[in-house]
Amino acid sequence: MGQATPQDTIRTIDSGLMLKVLYAFTVLVLLSAVISIGGKWFGASIVMAGHSDSTRVHEIVIGNNVLAVRANMIRFERARRDGIAARVDLYMRWPDMEGYSAEARDDFNNVGGAKRILFVSIEEQTMSRDMSGRFAPIYSSLIAQSGKPGPAGTIFHEFSEKSGYLNEVLVVATRAGKDPFVARCLTGANAADSLAPCERDIHIGDHLSLIYRFPKELLGEWQALEASMAKKAAALLKTGKER
Repeated sequence: MGQATPQDTIRTIDSGLMLKVLYAFTVLVLLSAVISIGGKWFGASIVMAGHSDSTRVHEIVIGNNVLAVRANMIRFERARRDGIAARVDLYMRWPDMEGYSAEARDDFNNVGGAKRILFVSIEEQTMSRDMSGRFAPIYSSLIAQSGKPGPAGTIFHEFSEKSGYLNEVLVVATRAGKDPFVARCLTGANAADSLAPCERDIHIGDHLSLIYRFPKELLGEWQALEASMAKKAAALLKTGKER
């Protein structure tokens, strides 16, 4: 066998170096691809900020009721699934009563300060009467009988100091042949810091309570708001006695 020449040694070194360079280049290409894909996913995740624009329908069972709800209307990611739940939290935009979408992104993220989002919770009822039904036996004894006029025929009543409802007012509006419309609204700094400082609950389905929170600015449209909420609840319910 012949002795290796300096040229052979140089060729061997060059070959090994080229392989190392090729391996390094391949790794860099793969890392770049991973970073690109990961960056796009992470960037999209940041943009969505916990929202979902999926219109997949989830069937959620609460008590004796089955609700069919689109994923983009379900507020929390962990709740976007089928099955039994004690409660489901939703959100929707006024006045279309639909869930999150790219077109509605600014409203759901409160860009520009526009308050158009309604927050809804549905769970088994814990009280035999809804908020309207509780006015005569409960609320009426906790408020000042005289109140201040509000929008669309509403009256704002201050709660007594012993009522337990600090920094809140009771908003009441009469309805022909029905119990009054009743909602509780935060006041002062608490109201200013809240996207939906007013709250009302109604009974739906088979012993379910629907609690919805809404911007105070919508009190002037309380009749349309109440009708839209009842209509949306009926559309979500697939089983369960409607009231």
